[in-house]
Amino acid sequence: MTALPTRKLEAYRYADTDALASIWSSLPEPELIRVAANETLQQVWLPSGDAVEVRRARVELAAGSEAELFALNTARTYGRVELEVFLGEGSRFHFDAANLGVGTATLEVVTNVRHLEPGAVSRQVVRSVLGGKATGSYLGKVHVARSAQQTDGEQSVKAMLLDRGATANCKPELEIYADDVKCAHGASVGELDPDQLFYALSRGLPPAEAKALLLEGFVLGLWDEVADEMTREALCVHSRAMLREVAR
Repeated sequence: MTALPTRKLEAYRYADTDALASIWSSLPEPELIRVAANETLQQVWLPSGDAVEVRRARVELAAGSEAELFALNTARTYGRVELEVFLGEGSRFHFDAANLGVGTATLEVVTNVRHLEPGAVSRQVVRSVLGGKATGSYLGKVHVARSAQQTDGEQSVKAMLLDRGATANCKPELEIYADDVKCAHGASVGELDPDQLFYALSRGLPPAEAKALLLEGFVLGLWDEVADEMTREALCVHSRAMLREVAR
């Protein structure tokens, strides 16, 4: 095991290093996920319930393959989802994730998506809902090699803050060496729409319930493409429960 990283490293700029230290000596190496040529893989990361949880993976996509990864990050103290992705020719990678935090939780999604060959597609969609003094962060790099012409890469990052003490950090990054590419990223941090909230309240809903219902529309769409019905329902149940807690 390497030395415990510090905030001097960009990928750990917002990390809770004290919490990370509590599990660092027992933290396994990143999970290796290989998808063979022209094969398809879908994987879901549900929260374990541990106060400190780190999930890491190295994803390698062969030519013409496709991978979809869904991650719900709700650790009470420190949660980190960390991905390094390598895309072969004509492969496709789709990543949907949510940070849902209360109290003083620190939640992170850190990705490094590498387009190495022509014609690959990557999509990253991250939504954060943060209450109390929680912090949610997304640090995501899309690297496009000189040989990776016709790359199509997108990052969509949005955060919703419910309390003045909550913090969101969004840093999508593009590093492009090819000429013929289509890459875009967008990041926004906001609050619940007061007009929508007023309408929900006017229908007789209690304030916390009204907020939670609006937040469901912000988050639950992330799980629409989960193929297994029971897993999709589990994601929705976990998300709804956490959103109601954040909305209190």
